[in-house]
Amino acid sequence: MPSLPPLPSFRHSGRAGRSLPHIRVPTARAIVDCAVYVDGCRLPGRFTHAAALTKVRELGAGFVWVGLHDPDEEQMADIAQTFGLHALAVEDAVKANQRPKLERYDDTLVLVMRTVAYVEHELHSVSEIVETGEILIFTAPDFVVAVRHGEHSGLAAVRKDLEADSDRLRLGPGAVLHAIADYVVDSYIEVTQSVELDVDAMEEEIFTPRSKVAIESIYQLKREVVELRRSVNPLAVPLETLGRGIELPLPKEVRRYMRDVADHHTTVADRINDFDESLSALIGAALAKTAVQQNTDMRKITAYISIGAVPTMVAGIYGMNFEHMPELRQVWGYPLVLVVIVTICTGLYMNLRRNNWL
Repeated sequence: MPSLPPLPSFRHSGRAGRSLPHIRVPTARAIVDCAVYVDGCRLPGRFTHAAALTKVRELGAGFVWVGLHDPDEEQMADIAQTFGLHALAVEDAVKANQRPKLERYDDTLVLVMRTVAYVEHELHSVSEIVETGEILIFTAPDFVVAVRHGEHSGLAAVRKDLEADSDRLRLGPGAVLHAIADYVVDSYIEVTQSVELDVDAMEEEIFTPRSKVAIESIYQLKREVVELRRSVNPLAVPLETLGRGIELPLPKEVRRYMRDVADHHTTVADRINDFDESLSALIGAALAKTAVQQNTDMRKITAYISIGAVPTMVAGIYGMNFEHMPELRQVWGYPLVLVVIVTICTGLYMNLRRNNWL
């Protein structure tokens, strides 16, 4: 592939009301890899996306696999013009905020999947736990266009594994579709395993006696699980359609593989639903534990106020400055009053302690 020309540079003039001219970024900048595969093998050499498609159609065999990362509108429009992609599907590929779905435009299938990645964090930190992205896969009899959004879930490993398995690559673009879908669902499994450790740790801490309950952390974890569920669960219908839809332009063997991916996805979706239910129960338990702690604190406060009321009452009585007060002129009157106060307070303390108020 010829080297790309340097981009023109523009200096800011400093004049108000003038904007920099629009700079068009070449489509090649968004292409991660582009290759031609014939009879399960990658042809040597480097191709542009247009040259690769021309090569396949000249040979009358094989297919093109183009991988793109975060293309803009103009780059995606160039790809669409070369491969004849539908405008609606291209719009979805640029916006990168789509719900998982499967659409068909004549002989072209468009599968939209949400990707997820686990973010390492402290247990009680209120921060992002699950990072999401998106992959759109356009498949037709002679090409695969994979559009990836997000900084995780690179597909280089998927391409490498497939290139090492020529038998699978001979199945055509459907094999690539299955490999990417399988890779995404496997990443779901890894993320759910990490989230499960967080849920277990949170559960253990909540039910540990005298532990402090950080309910904000539970709410954050539940919010992330809800985001995970919204990214994963809607993919069930597209995978089921790919595995069972005999009318789709996919080889029978690929449909069998897709049914296996759908089974794995069902397992993941069930686990995520379990997480959601467990966290709802943990929120209830945390609120109950907080209420019990508050009730205990209020009982202690009430008990100490009751004990403190005795000397307060006696002091209030003797502070009224009447002339005829009991034992007012006796030498032992003051010590006697102190002994009475201590006796009553001690009796109250022992009784409240016996009833577990203190």
